[in-house]
Amino acid sequence: MRENVIMECTSCKSRNYMTAMETKGGRKLEMMKFCKKERKHTLHRARKK
Repeated sequence: MRENVIMECTSCKSRNYMTAMETKGGRKLEMMKFCKKERKHTLHRARKK
C-alpha cells in the first residue's frame, strides 16, 4: 500500500515536498532535493504527517 509522506530537509527542518512511498519494506526514503529556504540541494528524509 502506498502512503503520502512529507519530505523534510535535514539541515533546516523545513517541510518542502510531499510524495507517495511504499509502506512495506521498512526503509526510510532519502533524496537530494532543492531546499527553498536554504536555496541549495540538501538531503531530505521522509516524515509522517
